[in-house]
Amino acid sequence: MDKTDKIYVAGHSGLIGSAIVRSLQSNGHTNIIVQTHKELDLVDQKAVYAFFENERPEYVFFAAGRVGGIWANLTYPADFIYQNVMMGFNIVQASYKFSAKKLINLSAGAVYPRLAEQPIKEEAILTGPLEPSNEAYAIAKLSVIKLCSSYNKQYGTNFMSVLPCNIYGPGDKYDIENSSVLPAMIRKFHEAKVTGRNEVSLMGDGSPCREFLFNDDLAIMLLFLMKNKNAIDLRNTLGDFISVGSGKDISIKELAETVRTVVYEKELQTGINFSPDKICRIVWDTSKPNGMPRRLLDTSRLSALGCNATTILFEGIKKAYADFLERQEE
Repeated sequence: MDKTDKIYVAGHSGLIGSAIVRSLQSNGHTNIIVQTHKELDLVDQKAVYAFFENERPEYVFFAAGRVGGIWANLTYPADFIYQNVMMGFNIVQASYKFSAKKLINLSAGAVYPRLAEQPIKEEAILTGPLEPSNEAYAIAKLSVIKLCSSYNKQYGTNFMSVLPCNIYGPGDKYDIENSSVLPAMIRKFHEAKVTGRNEVSLMGDGSPCREFLFNDDLAIMLLFLMKNKNAIDLRNTLGDFISVGSGKDISIKELAETVRTVVYEKELQTGINFSPDKICRIVWDTSKPNGMPRRLLDTSRLSALGCNATTILFEGIKKAYADFLERQEE
C-alpha cells in the first residue's frame, strides 16, 4: 500500500474509524476518502454502489456499524442485526464489484460462544451458543465474517476480518444507555461528580471479566495487517480472520474502581485519609444482566506477527476521560 493509494475508511468519525484515519495520516497517507452518514447511508445498497463506482477505492477499512452496550442490544435487537448485516454485505459486495485490492472488516470478539474456553482461540467460533445479551449483533458480525471468507474462496478476493476485544479511547460515545461499558462508566462517574451525588449504580454484580484495547493501538495493528498481510495469511480452519486485543482482562468491578479513580483523581490526591468509597460509592444492580462471564481473546497469532498493545489501561482511561471533558465543552 503506497502513500498515494486511495483508501476508504467507512465509519471515519467513530471510535475505531477516527483512530484509523489518525494512523494513516501520521504514516503519510494522503488519499483518504471519508463520507459522513448524511452523505452516504451504508444501509442503502444503491448509494454504496454509486459511491464505489465513482471513487474506486483500492483499500477499504470497514469500521462502521451499529454498536452499543447490553441495554442497547437487548432493546434494539432488530436494528442491530438488520443495520449491521446490510452495511457489511453492501461494503463487501461493492469492494468485490468495483475491484478493491484489499478489505479489512472490523468485527468483534462478541462473535465467540458465551462459554468458550479462555483465552478464546479463533477456532472456538461457531462452536457453542452466543451470549444472549448481544446475540443479534454477534449474528450480524458472524455473517459478514463468513461472507468475506466466502468471497475469498469463490472469487479470490483479499478480504480479511479482524475480531477485536472491547475498544475504548478518544472519539467514543459517552451515552449511558447506548454506549459500551467503559464510556458509560466515565459518563456516570463524571455526572455524579459534577452533581455532588455520592454513589453510582452499575449493571450486574461486577464479576464478569473483559479485555480492553486502546483505539490508537488497534489502528496501528490494523494498518500493519493491511500493509503486510493478506487474507490467506490469516486463514484458519473456519475462515480468514484474526483476533486482536491487549492480552489482559480485568473484572468489571476493578474497571469501575479504576474509572472512579481517574474521574476523582484530584479529589483523591488532595483528600487526607479520603477513601474512594467515601467520595463515590459503587452500587451494583444485580437485577440487571452481567453478560458473558469472561471474554479474553487468545492473541498469540497477533503477537507472533510482532503486534502488541502499548497503552496501559489506566493511562488510556485518562486519555478517554480528557477526550470526554473536551467534547463536553464543545
